[in-house]
Parts: sequence; structure tokens; C-alpha cells
Amino acid sequence: QVHLVESGGGLVQAGGSLRLSCAASGLTFSWFVVGWFRQAPGKEREFVGRISWSGTTYCADSVKGRFTISRDNAKNTVYLQMNSLKPEDTAVYYCAVSDTGGSSSLSYRYWGQGTQVTVSS
Repeated sequence: QVHLVESGGGLVQAGGSLRLSCAASGLTFSWFVVGWFRQAPGKEREFVGRISWSGTTYCADSVKGRFTISRDNAKNTVYLQMNSLKPEDTAVYYCAVSDTGGSSSLSYRYWGQGTQVTVSS
């Protein structure tokens, strides 16, 4: 059984940083694409970025240059480092696993429960 658990969310002031973690059990992250998504109240789920099995990363334009994604194979954990946070980054952040990747949530079959990130102005 696959479980993804996000952690590291919280309340931070604008301009601050947070690092989210996504730990997996039941699968090996380095065999899949791991994506990060976020969903703000009243909005659709939005693609944030992904890391492929080769370690190649890609981030959406809205976070490019501020967010980075990394993976620790020994810990089977993927990280989302978020710097220069803005109030519009406030959302529930989810990690998810895909066999194929991409930016559509439909491509991801396993999801974590999400972690809340709140950025105050």
C-alpha cells in the first residue's frame, strides 16, 4: 500500500522560506515522477513542479526562481524548498506520484493528504 505524507507547512511572513517534505512508503520515489501541486480556497489545483526519476526538475513559471525541488533517495523523500514566499503562495500543498509525469493532476495516481502553507503580508 502506497502512502505519501507531506510535512513542513505552516505560517510564514512574506519574503520568508519554508521547506516541505514528502515521504513515501510502499514505493520508491526514484522510479517515478514526483510532482507538487497546490490548491488555494476557491481555486483549482495548480501544478507547482516535478522531479523525474533521473532527477531532472521543472517548476511552473509562477514559482520558477523561488521554489526548487530535490530528492533524497536514501530517505525516499522529496522536498519543495520555497523561498521569497508571497501571500499568493498560500494554499494546501500536495505531493503526488506519476508514471509519466506532466503538469496535469490527472497523470498522478497517488496523492498525499496535503499540508497547509499560509503566507502573511
